[in-house]
Amino acid sequence: MFGVYGAGGRRGTVAAGCAVVALLGLTGCGGDDGDGKSGAARSPAPSRPAATAEGLTEAQLTAAAFTDGERAGGLTASEYTLDGPLGDAYTADPAVCQPLVSLAGDVSDYDPIAQVQRKADKPEEMLGITVDVTLRSYDDGEAAKVMQSLDRAGRECAGGLTEERAVARAAYEKVEPAALPAFADEADEAKAYRFTVLDVKGKLKLYEYLTVLRSGSTTLAFRGEILGTQDIGGVPEDVMAAQWKKFRAARA
Repeated sequence: MFGVYGAGGRRGTVAAGCAVVALLGLTGCGGDDGDGKSGAARSPAPSRPAATAEGLTEAQLTAAAFTDGERAGGLTASEYTLDGPLGDAYTADPAVCQPLVSLAGDVSDYDPIAQVQRKADKPEEMLGITVDVTLRSYDDGEAAKVMQSLDRAGRECAGGLTEERAVARAAYEKVEPAALPAFADEADEAKAYRFTVLDVKGKLKLYEYLTVLRSGSTTLAFRGEILGTQDIGGVPEDVMAAQWKKFRAARA
């Protein structure tokens, strides 16, 4: 959940990011993959990119994903220098909330046949916005089931959940629908959520956003966060729009 995963970001895998998390008194350090309109599914539109029942290969996802150094709105996209977000290190309690925490195959009900992960941020700003971008392809029908499980999690976990990690826990106080991007009608389905997460002392409130789009057998997940208590108001739409445009072009 959504995730939604480098330096900068509460889920970053770089040591420097962990040190900042500790200084801010946040809830832990690891990795993952997540308003006006509701996060409900959107109807298919004639202009959506061509999609086949057969899942895309890693090579096809790579061709449709951001490249290292590519500009995405006001942010810069990059590849993860290690293994990317450790999505399998994040689980949810209760289990029904798992799609909001991580959609990684090892911890979710649906294992993608291929995935590509990128991040978008301002490398010079350790405390700036980080957007984790993950493209996943699934066997026929399973991408739709991923969206169904995400929808169920959003409804049943609205009152909160616990994010379990290897060395820490995070308490999600609230899960709310967030605004969908303007181009959401071009996707087969789209969901967006705002998370209110408590710090380790249960006093400070942190905010994260997750937006997931489905096109045929592929999902595009965007998780936006910042190291601090600022509410960024949603995953930056220009980042999502840039990735969606590139995905459409690759699948045309």
